[in-house]
Amino acid sequence: MTDMVQTSTAPTAARVSDTYRWAQLAIGVAAMVMIANYQYGWTFFVPDIQKTFGWDRASIQWAFTLFVLFETWLVPVEGWFVDKYGPRLVVLVGGVLCAIGWVINAQATTLNGYYLGMIIAGIGAGGVYGTCVGNALKWFPDKRGLAAGITAAGFGAGSALTVAPIQAMIKDSGFQSTFLYFGLGQGIVICVLAFFLLAPKAGQVPNVVANAALLQSRRNYQPTEVLRQPIFWLMYFMFVIVGAGGLMVTANLKPIAVDWKVDAVPVTLIGMTMTAVTFAATIDRVLNGLTRPFFGWISDMIGRENTMFIAFGMEGVGIWMLYLWGHDPIWFVILSGFVFFAWGEIYSLFPSTCTDTFGAEFATTNAGLLYTAKGTAALLVPLANYVQQTSGHWDNVFIMAAGANILASLLALAVLKPWRKTVVAQSTL
Repeated sequence: MTDMVQTSTAPTAARVSDTYRWAQLAIGVAAMVMIANYQYGWTFFVPDIQKTFGWDRASIQWAFTLFVLFETWLVPVEGWFVDKYGPRLVVLVGGVLCAIGWVINAQATTLNGYYLGMIIAGIGAGGVYGTCVGNALKWFPDKRGLAAGITAAGFGAGSALTVAPIQAMIKDSGFQSTFLYFGLGQGIVICVLAFFLLAPKAGQVPNVVANAALLQSRRNYQPTEVLRQPIFWLMYFMFVIVGAGGLMVTANLKPIAVDWKVDAVPVTLIGMTMTAVTFAATIDRVLNGLTRPFFGWISDMIGRENTMFIAFGMEGVGIWMLYLWGHDPIWFVILSGFVFFAWGEIYSLFPSTCTDTFGAEFATTNAGLLYTAKGTAALLVPLANYVQQTSGHWDNVFIMAAGANILASLLALAVLKPWRKTVVAQSTL
């Protein structure tokens, strides 16, 4: 049983400065920025792929689903490598695979070609994502929600600066060239950053600060133990139902805008004018990024479950309002931004809740196991397209997504909070 319980060995290394810890976090954030377009840039390629090859949208979107599946479901395996061998090798290989994935997309002429390209890019992006989030959780036991949030923000907001350039390059040079140059450029930067990533040694980070609102286990659960904990599967279910709604909007933002006839309508807000879909995509990326450290920071103070209740409730209301008012281009921009702001925080709240519950020693692997819920949620994205194609409208998709978020909001407060209190109390006995 000794390997399950944190042992009180003497520190093997001196405490590092906060500057050193924040530098490690910054390297992780930069790597996350580089993988963001592999997920969030995809929506801009879909109409041109459809126009060029004539495939139906649901078939094309399977490439997005396969990307998310391989990005998420292999993270526990990659996390195991990170926990055993350190972060550098996994991120280096991840950068190479990301580049190869989009180079394949640049050459693809069949659906299977795009599926293969996005699978390889997904494996690479997942390696980078899981490593950087896991590293943040380990370096900042005292600010776990904030650190995970800032790192995840790199992924959420990282593509904001490239929304306009990607669209412009697709228009001017074609989507194949855009796949090629963005794929290679992003992959090379990731490989360079990999050499600067380090995991903390024992004694280099501060001890956990006691906080009545923040329950943290003193025990380190091994991944095989975590999978046998029913509370893990409650968190998994909540992650899936909240994740599905946001992924559906992410993958279909432009198609929804096209169907609602707002995509090319110029919108002027805060002194800027862009078409509704470009404006929405840019704001969505920024807010989807900002929400992660914001709600992570809030959760460090008021507790994870209380924060989930607020954020998931906001998401449910936001999706419902987007369904009601999104046919107006200005409301489409504002409300899609609100939806992303209330959605992105799952990528800071769930990893930090997982590590609080099951300990930091195997944080990369355990958080990776929970992160596979995003892949499970991605399976519902093609379902949304089939529901839309069958009915000819998006109404049922929006109603289901809103209801799922309200359910998760109530589960956080009524079930997860008291249950986790019991589990953490038992782990410290």
